Amino acid sequence: MSNPSQTGHLFCFGLGYTATNLARQLIAAGWRVSGTCRDEARQGELRELGIEAHLFDRDRALADIDGLLTGVTHLLSSVPPDDRGDPVLDLHGDDLRGQQHLQWIGYLSTTGVYGDRKGGWVDESSELTPSGMRGAKRLAAERQWLQLSPPAHLFRLAGIYGPGSSAIETVQAGRAKRIHKPGQVFSRIHVDDIVQVLMASMTHPSPGSAYNVCDDDPASPADVIAYACELLGRQPPPVIPFAEAELSPMARSFYDDNKRVSNDRIKRELGITLLYPSYRQGLEAIHNGIADQQRKRMNGKNRADKS
Repeated sequence: MSNPSQTGHLFCFGLGYTATNLARQLIAAGWRVSGTCRDEARQGELRELGIEAHLFDRDRALADIDGLLTGVTHLLSSVPPDDRGDPVLDLHGDDLRGQQHLQWIGYLSTTGVYGDRKGGWVDESSELTPSGMRGAKRLAAERQWLQLSPPAHLFRLAGIYGPGSSAIETVQAGRAKRIHKPGQVFSRIHVDDIVQVLMASMTHPSPGSAYNVCDDDPASPADVIAYACELLGRQPPPVIPFAEAELSPMARSFYDDNKRVSNDRIKRELGITLLYPSYRQGLEAIHNGIADQQRKRMNGKNRADKS
């Protein structure tokens, strides 16, 4: 994975799964990374990675944001909107509008802003017609982030997976379900491919641009679970018709949208070659990584037993 050609200081609102993976890559390339998280335990974990983290949420604004952003060259937000809107912009929008020195601003959004297309294709020029409240709030947040100076880059992420957060771990934990809704497909993206897209954009800024970040292979969730079971040598769970599936309202809402998402722009404008163009390659890499870790642990145990 290539690193940005220059080094800088990234401040990230919301150092979650994706942003932390980005931070690791940037720190390895000589960057400084700071940002926010929501609790002290997470703050300690980030400190061990070399990340200066400050507590922030809707009810806890940053006390000295101007000081925290002094020397920051790049800013990213992965904080989703809540019932009242975008917490970052609601609490610090005026502060961010005063940061004229920023070279790059990024906002992690979702392909949910396109709404339901009954299995049809969308690209970045498609009409934005979110079908639910979550998608509508994302679209409103996007429009707010575009009003900053410079305007934010919008990254519309498909379903994120990667080591520690994939169908492999779901199957291993015994929580896998194969839910079938005829014709339903989802687009996905491996976290490492999100990271390389973000770093490519940071190297070649185009303020105000929107990018779909997804792989080449929209597929049904049942197929993904079945492939994870195949890799693990396990019998796949029985297929459950969507109408009979016991899902939370949140989980059920994900099935409201059915679309295929084009990723041509990240390839054409950012020069991206996907590390994992399909969930198959992504799950294989995760499975192989787990197997490698298990072998290393076993070898270490064997050496300890012999000593």
